[in-house]
Amino acid sequence: MTTQILEDPRGLFSPETMTWKIHSDPAMAVGGIRALLQQALHPIAMDGVAQNSNFREDAWGRLQRTGDYVSTITFGDRSQAQALAARVRKIHTSLGLDDPHLLLWVHMSMVDSFLDIARRSGMAISDLEADQYVSEMVLFAELVGVPTADVPANMAEMQSYFQNIASELRASDDAKRAALFLTIPPMPSAVRFATPAAPAWASLALLAASSLPQWARRLYGTPQIPGQNLITDISLKAVRSTFGVIPEVLLAPPVYKQALVRWNSVAA
Repeated sequence: MTTQILEDPRGLFSPETMTWKIHSDPAMAVGGIRALLQQALHPIAMDGVAQNSNFREDAWGRLQRTGDYVSTITFGDRSQAQALAARVRKIHTSLGLDDPHLLLWVHMSMVDSFLDIARRSGMAISDLEADQYVSEMVLFAELVGVPTADVPANMAEMQSYFQNIASELRASDDAKRAALFLTIPPMPSAVRFATPAAPAWASLALLAASSLPQWARRLYGTPQIPGQNLITDISLKAVRSTFGVIPEVLLAPPVYKQALVRWNSVAA
């Protein structure tokens, strides 16, 4: 691991980083779902998920665990972040899921999804800031065991990465099942019909699927609707605006609230 990890015990990423700004944005509610849909398009990586997880029974749980990991690495204090990364590496190794090539695919799909959703939902991110985000996120890849030299560190390198890996991608049966369970996850009938959870989830999942790159939608075989990108962008902006009026205290994970206290107490 060659990237300089911040020695500051408050965390690996400060509030001034693009990683903090993007990962704390309400648009990540859609970005996380899209990342899972995009990651599923590598058949070998998807096979590993299918063989070693219960995503069919717990699609929500898998998304929650992914969100918790991203939040802890981004906002947790330095010891929390490094301890969780070490635990994840140990799990990957024990399950035989530690191939750097596949881990890099998962990483780059996440970076691409988070950044693209943030920009399309209305977050002002310049090209220079986009490069900064991709560069900062190299640390995420290193923490799960991907060699630094293999990780794209700017937008141009990321675009080349997706072009080079395109021949390995397809929507396997497992990928299609994963997409279905992400969109319509199993839940008790009492929950499905008595609360707005199911339709709200389905709306976000469908929006995430619509936001996938054209090449990804083509692999899934989804219809290409005229003006789809424009409609999707308008919907993303609306979702971000809606979440933006909800008090942060209700949406933010505890680790984020704790991080604000740590960083603000020193700044004060």
